[in-house]
Amino acid sequence: MSKARIFDFLLFFISIAIAWNSGPITIPGNTYLIALLVYWVFSSIYYHLRIVSTNRNSNIEYGISYTASLGIFSGPLGVFIFESLYRVTVYLYKKLTKTDDPEEFLDTFYNIGSFALTGSISYYLYQYLGPGFSSFPFGFWLLIFLLTVLSSMLSSTFISITCWISRDITTRGEVIHLYIGNRSLLDIGKIAISNGLLLLFLQEGNWDRLISVFLLNYIVSRSFYSKSQSVQNKFERDKFEQMAYQDFLTGTFNRSYMDKTMKELEQGDEWIGVAVADIDKFKKINDAYNHAVGDRVIQHFADTLTSFLNDDDFLFRSGGEEFTLFMRNKSYEQTLFLVEEILHKIEKSTVKAEYKDQNIDITYTASFGLYYYKINSKVSIEKAYVNADQLLLESKVLGRNRVSSKLETVE
Repeated sequence: MSKARIFDFLLFFISIAIAWNSGPITIPGNTYLIALLVYWVFSSIYYHLRIVSTNRNSNIEYGISYTASLGIFSGPLGVFIFESLYRVTVYLYKKLTKTDDPEEFLDTFYNIGSFALTGSISYYLYQYLGPGFSSFPFGFWLLIFLLTVLSSMLSSTFISITCWISRDITTRGEVIHLYIGNRSLLDIGKIAISNGLLLLFLQEGNWDRLISVFLLNYIVSRSFYSKSQSVQNKFERDKFEQMAYQDFLTGTFNRSYMDKTMKELEQGDEWIGVAVADIDKFKKINDAYNHAVGDRVIQHFADTLTSFLNDDDFLFRSGGEEFTLFMRNKSYEQTLFLVEEILHKIEKSTVKAEYKDQNIDITYTASFGLYYYKINSKVSIEKAYVNADQLLLESKVLGRNRVSSKLETVE
């Protein structure tokens, strides 16, 4: 048995010992049974709205815990019975839905022990500090807030110890994150207010208001959960779309996104520079070395092109070593100057690559074709791309490592 598991069982047996030695539950049996049933039902319903944070091999759950109010009301034995019933319910739910971890059953002992122990400590602190706080304005709420902070810190301590022993966390920063990274002041305030109201209504025997607090908590949490799921789904859709339009090697946009962008820009009437760029004699690089070195050169080429572009510009990998640029909000002279700057930058650059366990330096050049025009019904962007590609061929014929350009005047 691992040291971490021994610690988990230690918490469990300590909570049993405290519950056993605390004596019987002092509140009437019927009152406790009703409270137990209500807490069990709503805690079980609320379970699927929890927040799960993963630390390496450990899943740590966060959310509203109602343990403090029931613990203060019913004492250590009452809270131990509740935690045992609730945690076993969660375990059976995970087994039925096949979402349980390999050691889910053993983890249940940790959950029972840690939460029952924090509930018991809250009970004794409330009994000890309650009379003193009662003399302060809003003393009840100050005490509840203090107990919530202490309970949160105690839970984080238990988690930190078991994760540290199991080596799921190994640095001080990860420990600090467990203490403050997943609990904001608003979270603590929400837990304190919820448990404070529940405790007051338990003490008054006001079951209608007690259930109203549970229902309100559930509805609000459900609303936030639904909104967060919508945001997450949108993020995943956007991420998927981005992946569909992204070239895997260079991180630039691919030809599919280029076609999409063409259709969108076609609706405007702006002046635009369409440039097609190609690495000179790229086949020789692949033949002299290998495709891995060739890929490194393509990546360097893409990075260099990207470094010269503004946010309004577009860069696409339109072929193997061919890239297409849409340069906007510039005059013809500015666009041509920019392309020439890129060409000179590439000419002076060196690509570092690994070949046969050696670090090598490779130089290369590129050729460009630039077609600058105003978007209109007579010349589509697709046609502009073809014109720029033809200008690229002229650069190749004229000796490579140069720019061939054309300004299309408006008639």
